Amino acid sequence: MPSPAPDTPRARTFRYDLTASLVVFLVAVPLCVGVAVASGVPAELGIVTGIVGGLLTGFLPGSSLQVSGPAAGLTVLVYEAVQTYGLAALGVLVLAAGLLQLAMGALKLGRWFRAISVAVVQGMLAGIGLVLIAGQVYALADLEAPGSGLAKLAGIPGLVLDVAASPEALAAVCVGVGTVVLLVVWPRWKAAARVLPAPLVAVAAATLAVAVFGLPVARVEVKGLLDAVQPPGGAEFAALADVAMLGTVLAFALIASAESLFSAAAVDRLHNGARTDYDKELMAQGAGNAVCGALGALPMTAVIVRSAANVQAGARTKASRVLHGVWLLVFAAAFPAALGVIPVAALAGVLVHAGFKLIPWKDLGPLWREHRGELAILVTTAVAIVVGNLFEGVLIGLLLAVAKTAWQVSHVHIDVTEEPVAEEGTQPALKIRVLGNATFLRLPKLLDALEALPADRELHLDLSGLRHVDHACAMALATWQERHNALAGAAPPVKVTPLAGAEA
Repeated sequence: MPSPAPDTPRARTFRYDLTASLVVFLVAVPLCVGVAVASGVPAELGIVTGIVGGLLTGFLPGSSLQVSGPAAGLTVLVYEAVQTYGLAALGVLVLAAGLLQLAMGALKLGRWFRAISVAVVQGMLAGIGLVLIAGQVYALADLEAPGSGLAKLAGIPGLVLDVAASPEALAAVCVGVGTVVLLVVWPRWKAAARVLPAPLVAVAAATLAVAVFGLPVARVEVKGLLDAVQPPGGAEFAALADVAMLGTVLAFALIASAESLFSAAAVDRLHNGARTDYDKELMAQGAGNAVCGALGALPMTAVIVRSAANVQAGARTKASRVLHGVWLLVFAAAFPAALGVIPVAALAGVLVHAGFKLIPWKDLGPLWREHRGELAILVTTAVAIVVGNLFEGVLIGLLLAVAKTAWQVSHVHIDVTEEPVAEEGTQPALKIRVLGNATFLRLPKLLDALEALPADRELHLDLSGLRHVDHACAMALATWQERHNALAGAAPPVKVTPLAGAEA
């Protein structure tokens, strides 16, 4: 009789990682396929990106427990890029973005992503979520969505009428809505949710319902893994000379990097293991995207849904995420036809649910009560993404965040007091003390206070409390002093206590 396998710490760790890898694999399959379909590319390309995220990025140092793959957060940008430049150009865009991420990691820029305003990131995710929902409600009915975010929103009343008039569209909507309901309800059954993840259950149930009842709904089109892989050619690389394409590359790199590194920060809060090395994680993501681009696949990021599932399933080391890539490869090689039975409406339901979760609903109330400026940045960023596009919306959000910070930092306080009288019968001199940071943003307030002072009194302007004064304020103060002395006539000139060690 063979002896049982030794229960060593290494063996126990492997068992935890093996179990976690299977859970992450079951979560990843519907998400990889759904993101690909929503991005307007063959479903297999989403699987390819998931495989690279496991087998390559999973091996590399950085964050040991977060899992990479195609993400809903880049769906809108990928769809726009494919519609503008064509599917053939996707590979070179992703490859260039990956090389840029590698360069940023080598230059130690990963840690600086932590300095991005949280309101901008939340606004970016909220905007992506809104556009994702607006686009996928059309896919719920097996209908094609309009191009822009505003057109999607404006077309929803017409969509309702089209669904009401079409039994096929109504059947697809029932499948999609049923998927969303299962995604919401299943996690509440905690014992079952620990065994089978909600996305897998929802998609499997929708697929079974369509097969049993013979519903006339669209299904995922399958080409085969090798047929879907199309490495970029020379013509696609030559197109990088286009400034617009370079802007798309920059958007891919920055947004994928920000999403990955913010995901890493979130995953670090879920476990007590080793913390993320942000620069190494950025390089790992860059290496993964470079390979995905060479294969013509979707861009990857670290994905919080899969990463959280990995931690909650008990993963101990990076072996769990590598093994999840192995299972994806085996699934794609052995069971490619399984993708062809999945209804598109079910995947649309998965992404509608994912888009809803991207919106930070719980943070809106506290922001309204305590930080309305941050809420304004969040809402403006989200609206700009819906009205325009992802890259422009994020830039607008960053500019607003910088402007808000500059306004808050350039606080200046003006204190006017009377000094002791030197001789009886004379008016006391006024001491004007200026404190804080005098910048052009506060120049109107500063000049209004100075110009309201009486011209016939002795004035003492004390600037020693200023920490910083910019050129505009320095010139304005000098001009005011000259004008006051010229208008005061016989009154004593303004006495000035200069800056004491402040930056000028």
